Amino acid sequence: MTALPNDHAQRFERALVALDGLSIGDALGEQFFSPSSVALIARRAVPNGHWHTTDDTEMAVAITDVIERRGAIDQDLLAQTFALRFERDPMRGYGGGAARLLRAINEGSAWRTLAETLFPGGGSYGNGGAMRVAPLAAYFADESDDVLVAEARASAQVTHGHAEGQAGAIAVALSCAYAWRTRNQPVDDPYGLLRWVCERTPDGLVRDGLAKALSLSIGASVGFAASVLGNGSYISAQDTVPFCLWTASQWLGDYEEAFWRTVEALGDRDTTCAIVGGIVACRVGREGLPPAWLKAREPLSRGVIPS
Repeated sequence: MTALPNDHAQRFERALVALDGLSIGDALGEQFFSPSSVALIARRAVPNGHWHTTDDTEMAVAITDVIERRGAIDQDLLAQTFALRFERDPMRGYGGGAARLLRAINEGSAWRTLAETLFPGGGSYGNGGAMRVAPLAAYFADESDDVLVAEARASAQVTHGHAEGQAGAIAVALSCAYAWRTRNQPVDDPYGLLRWVCERTPDGLVRDGLAKALSLSIGASVGFAASVLGNGSYISAQDTVPFCLWTASQWLGDYEEAFWRTVEALGDRDTTCAIVGGIVACRVGREGLPPAWLKAREPLSRGVIPS
């Protein structure tokens, strides 16, 4: 087993901040699926009560627990942890394909075969790899881009055999690293994050979407951006990640504003808000997360990991 790095504690604290940013976005975004959501969002009305998280957070917690133990992605342990958390609490909004895969892993099937064959066309290109990667990206934010990309890809491969599903995770991981590395610099270029990530994202539909986002004029409305880039309604990486990075790039220094701009697009709003929340948290730190929102989010159940 590889020894943990000397700065593991500092890295892991960043991962926990990213997890909180992701999970707040997930839990609050999930509150806006009712018919009255448009009016509530227009008023920026925060719902009262206890906000439950979804599969987005469940899988992000699994990644966080694995890197706490290993200091890197151990794909076999991650697959087992995903499956164990699913078995303990399957009613978190898992997609049908993910549920079949995790159920099969619990029954003894090999994740490598499942990830490539369970979905037609070479595996899933859904947004699941992107929605959960922020804690991992925060942990590796000071590493080289090559290391960061390799770890992000490894985290996605466990469930997403398709290159686009992996590219979505890579693009979000790069965004988190950019947010962390530029945290002490002014946000004076609303497309700075987008441009930097687009240059480093593998060729394909996700990268094409990022390039399209860069072509939007500064000041474009959220509705127009979503109509061009997608809002996650098709649950694919290419329909989700470009819009999320467009939003995060423009409101990188303000968690609340980034959330409201993201949820305004509707679509797969728990996931889009989770992605943006994780990225922006890497920039603003724990002190930039709204304390009342963190208190309203249900406590996270960590440590559910095979011994």
